[in-house]
Amino acid sequence: MKPLFFFIAFLLFLTACETGRKLNPALQVTGKVGEIQVVCEKSVWEGPIKNVLDSTLVQYILPYIPDVPTFQLIHKTPRLFTQGVRRHRNILFLKIDPKHQGNGKITQQKDVWAKGQLVFTVVAKDYNQLIKTCAEGLPKVHDIFDEYSWKRILKYFSHNKRTSVHKKINQNFGIDIVLPARSRLVTSKKNFFRIEFPPASRPIEFVGKNMQDPGTILYGVMIYQYDFIDSSQFELKNLLQARDTMLKYNVPHEIEGMYMGTQYNPIVYPIIERATSFDGKIEGYDIRGMFQFIGPKFGTGGAFWEFHFRHPKRNKIICISGYVDAPPTTTWTHPLREVQAVLKSVKIIK
Repeated sequence: MKPLFFFIAFLLFLTACETGRKLNPALQVTGKVGEIQVVCEKSVWEGPIKNVLDSTLVQYILPYIPDVPTFQLIHKTPRLFTQGVRRHRNILFLKIDPKHQGNGKITQQKDVWAKGQLVFTVVAKDYNQLIKTCAEGLPKVHDIFDEYSWKRILKYFSHNKRTSVHKKINQNFGIDIVLPARSRLVTSKKNFFRIEFPPASRPIEFVGKNMQDPGTILYGVMIYQYDFIDSSQFELKNLLQARDTMLKYNVPHEIEGMYMGTQYNPIVYPIIERATSFDGKIEGYDIRGMFQFIGPKFGTGGAFWEFHFRHPKRNKIICISGYVDAPPTTTWTHPLREVQAVLKSVKIIK
């Protein structure tokens, strides 16, 4: 039996089919990074398709604890969507049209109601066809939403004014990266830089009677380099050994004798994947895992995401290592996406 879903048609429009209104280029997308607004009738949302949406669109960035979802689904009915703000960054329409002919269909649009917006529409003739179309087509849709998430941030950061931090990175490592505005170089050594991003606040939460916890997400990137000898240095155990050595001598804790290290618990053991820069010119390896401050006392920790590659002109292995130290009660998706965008932005300059 042939699958019901044979294709996904990606149509790129600059106008909205539902309204015919032209995009206002001054309008920017709204909504949080890591959200997909699903627009459909309540009867559709509350049916079996909810499980299909969760399994295809709510995936996880591993191996972090607490879980870091790529996306969270936010439901709106067509009526509320029409009456409200339509500039959400990620939108998925689910439509049942009895007059629809043939297989279920998925179409893509960009910049419909705002600059940087990505909109998908799934159309089917009945509920069963809608479920099958989503089950077969939404994994690919997830990947497109996923890639678009860090690309938006990279583009946004690329408009930031270049500072002395960029110049020092260029000179010391022969590379260039984008950075959030107001990033600070807090450690500067021949083979090691640490750059802090401006602190990101999370929503205030009540933690006790008449008490509030404002909370802060502390994050940034470290850049370090060492001599390239042979390809075995890119094996996971060797990259982690070099990482731990660099961190031990360059990232001390405020408590004497403690320093940043890697967590090797099997549940969060670092994973390695082949990766490339945004422009496709640099090939290397991504490593994701958890860090913890190590020493005579128990230390706090967080998540790291780093990109290792060989500098073709300097014969050095360079690592750009992003870190996120955030309260477990708040989502890490946004700061990790910003780290991902910085890693993807790397370019060789000299």
